[in-house]
Amino acid sequence: MGCWRVPGAVLALLLLLCPAPSPACPAACRCSPGEVDCSERGLREVPWSLSPNTSALWLGYNFITVLGPRSFPLLPGLRLLSLVHNRLELIHSQALLGLGALQELDLSHNHLTVLTPETFLPLTSLATLNLGSNRLGQLEPGVLDALPQLQALLLQDNPWVCSCGILPLWRWLTHNREKVREKSLLLCRVPEQLNKYPIMAFGDESFRQCQETSLSPQHYIAFFIIGPFSFIASIFFCTFLGSLVVFYHSLRRDSHCWRRP
Repeated sequence: MGCWRVPGAVLALLLLLCPAPSPACPAACRCSPGEVDCSERGLREVPWSLSPNTSALWLGYNFITVLGPRSFPLLPGLRLLSLVHNRLELIHSQALLGLGALQELDLSHNHLTVLTPETFLPLTSLATLNLGSNRLGQLEPGVLDALPQLQALLLQDNPWVCSCGILPLWRWLTHNREKVREKSLLLCRVPEQLNKYPIMAFGDESFRQCQETSLSPQHYIAFFIIGPFSFIASIFFCTFLGSLVVFYHSLRRDSHCWRRP
């Protein structure tokens, strides 16, 4: 009995008619073309089995506390990432690698206290960043400078410490007012006498003392040069003064010896 062979043209037609297998969807998530919704699934980490074609990823209302190095698979088309209402305390400096196309990032309603500029360096296309309702007391200016395409920033409902340390952030905010959303909700928490005072209401005179006491690199260089020089000069001066005293006492002793009968 001979083998039945399918003509090449028929085989090609069957392959075209058969739909390609769809990328796997994480078991705990709901997926539609380009979108993955993993909200309210009790997740403690980012699912790894995500399609490279994912353009929107919702991970809100879970129990994710840390984003370690390379927390996400390669997602070259991801445009929106929401981690709202998790328990995020730490984001590693390499956690967001591979998300260069990301345009909107929502990290609101978490427990973040510190952010580093290196964390956001991969996000060269980010336009909207929501850091509201965290535990941020200060924010390094380099964090915002690392986002060249940033157009909308939300920082409301954080316990801002309105001391000299907030001066760099205040400068960025005043120079980028059009990018700051919910300005009226940017309020001081510490010190007590400035509690609920609007950060955007400060003026240059408010930080005059900070500007006067701040030292530039040139000041530190001058201190390093003048300090050792002053120390050596003081040793020479003390030695010289001591020599004069000894010489003076020697002259007085010699004069007494000559006056004896």
